[in-house]
Amino acid sequence: MNSSRTLNLFMNPFLMWSRLAWKTGEMAIASAQVIGHRTSRLALAGSVPSACDQREFALMGQEKGDAALESAQAVGVSMLMLNQQFTALAFKQMLSASVALISIAASRTAAESVDRQSKLVRDTMTSSVVAASKLSGSTAELARRALKPVHTRISGNVRRLGKR
Repeated sequence: MNSSRTLNLFMNPFLMWSRLAWKTGEMAIASAQVIGHRTSRLALAGSVPSACDQREFALMGQEKGDAALESAQAVGVSMLMLNQQFTALAFKQMLSASVALISIAASRTAAESVDRQSKLVRDTMTSSVVAASKLSGSTAELARRALKPVHTRISGNVRRLGKR
């Protein structure tokens, strides 16, 4: 494995987790603004909220349900795709290990057997690192897709409520 491919392999999940952390931070700040605005609006509305306040309060509950549904759907679809990808990866690794083991068994000399065993170990370690990196990146992407509907709604609420 060349050094640039190795660097990309390790940096991609790191960058994906960093972007997820950034989006989560944005979401935390925006949700604090929305919660502050809506809490003060609830307090000012009193026991008899106006029609505008009633619409806003109803929208609060509707948004949460819609975001949760979209998030669950995004996670479900992503999990189906990931399941297929990782099943194919595991099958590919199983086949390559089987070929390597047969190659070791067919060795004619001890030196040839040792060379093939070291190649098997090297290939197994490399493929394990690749699989771990893909798993980490896929997990970050799954989390991003799960948070996207929530982030979108919170950002929209900050813009909408900030105009008032």
